[in-house]
Amino acid sequence: MKLRNAIFSFAAALLLVVGSYVPGSAAEKAAPYKDSIQTEKIQFNNPDFIRGMDVSSVVSLENAGVTFRNEKGEGQDIFKILADSGVNYIRVRVWHNPYDSSSNGYGGGNNDLETAKIIGRRAAENGMKLLVDFHYSDFWADPAKQKAPKAWENLTVAQKQTALYSYTLNSLREIKSAGADIGMVQIGNETTSGIAGVYDFADVHKLFSSGSKAVRDFDSGVLVAVHFTNPEKTETMKWYSDYLDQNNVDYDVFATSYYPCWHGSLENLTDVFNYVADKYGKYTMVAETSYANTLEDTDGHSNTVSYWNNNTGENMLWEFSEQGQADEVRAVMNAVNSVNNSKGLGVFYWEGAWITVGDITGKSGAAWTSQYNSNKALWEQYGCGWASSYSGEYDGDAASYYGGSAVDNQAFFSASGRALRSLHVFRNVCAGSVSADVLTGDVNGDGKVNISDVTQLQRIASDMFEPSPERLLASDVNRDGVVSIQDATEIQRWLAEYEVEGVGKMY
Repeated sequence: MKLRNAIFSFAAALLLVVGSYVPGSAAEKAAPYKDSIQTEKIQFNNPDFIRGMDVSSVVSLENAGVTFRNEKGEGQDIFKILADSGVNYIRVRVWHNPYDSSSNGYGGGNNDLETAKIIGRRAAENGMKLLVDFHYSDFWADPAKQKAPKAWENLTVAQKQTALYSYTLNSLREIKSAGADIGMVQIGNETTSGIAGVYDFADVHKLFSSGSKAVRDFDSGVLVAVHFTNPEKTETMKWYSDYLDQNNVDYDVFATSYYPCWHGSLENLTDVFNYVADKYGKYTMVAETSYANTLEDTDGHSNTVSYWNNNTGENMLWEFSEQGQADEVRAVMNAVNSVNNSKGLGVFYWEGAWITVGDITGKSGAAWTSQYNSNKALWEQYGCGWASSYSGEYDGDAASYYGGSAVDNQAFFSASGRALRSLHVFRNVCAGSVSADVLTGDVNGDGKVNISDVTQLQRIASDMFEPSPERLLASDVNRDGVVSIQDATEIQRWLAEYEVEGVGKMY
């Protein structure tokens, strides 16, 4: 006991001398995970490569009673869980007025400006930037639908330009004032057929330019992104980039959606991006991707990818498991990273937290029906399903097949809200995964834990030494996902014979 106390006192003195490192500073090292999900590291050409996630539905889910939990099963703010897992950017869709004449929400997260402000603030509080995705509609905007907001329906193109400019600028100012760290703005969502009810491409570029000018006037340092889809239609995608150039649209990022069940090969995706990067010098990005970790359903509403739908095809290259989900994300990131001249900016995973509000797994008969009816009531009340029945006032199609989440089997959380191991991919692509057994606290790798490990950990935390993934994992003593001065303190306490969970044990 005396020996260990002496060691503890010496180590404490050492920390006072060496310890210019400040807990919580940028020098903290992200620790890799050691588990059965294996992900090869990517050498990113762009040091600011975006490892992003769209979680637009999360506020409505929490309002409906969903609780998110970390991998240990502990209830935790989902934005902290995501940040600790390596996500560095959050994407949020914004609809103009997603409510009917009686103020009932259309669903899909009821993603109005107030929701975007909440999500932006929470992302910033956890160190993540925000991509604001303006749909310029009151509900879903996609390749087939680009309906104008109700308030803009009778406006001319010129009047829409003015309305779109003011709406974009004022919304961004409000989101920033709420505490968000806005890094990028999407001026339209999957604008393959048009934007804000304008389908004639003789006029579409005018609305793009109005949105871009609003972003530039808001903050010239914020990136402007345009978003199309169907990259498998190679010549059409090239046409869009040519069209933007010919009409002098001011933008920074050319983005597309990439879902492997629909959008061709990753090789083709990279080729399309290379055309834009080489010819026009623009950044390229995947604004949406996702992949199923199972073909099972958990909420009673049919899924986009299921046993009977979109589960086969030459580009569905990965198994439907947590490992397969991680593999798909890593592959898409690698395809974007391969774009010429370091113009691959990043990848956003679409709705990685859109889980069920009530698990129907294993239920049958009356129990299944009861749970489904409970879910349905929550979807209607809180707008946490993909659409509510109230959306029919604006979008007649939605009213005919409204319901719950179509991607609950593509989330990074279980039906009970617990983080899946596949979520580690966002960190592992940077640090690499660890497969060997690691002795917690054995920072220098000599097979034991002693004062030398405290010294080495200080060097790692202060950016004086770059460790291997195994040694980085051994340094993350308190398992909070980062290596900092707190971990050195935990080793000291263990050396002084205090009870410290994990230190000196295999991980």
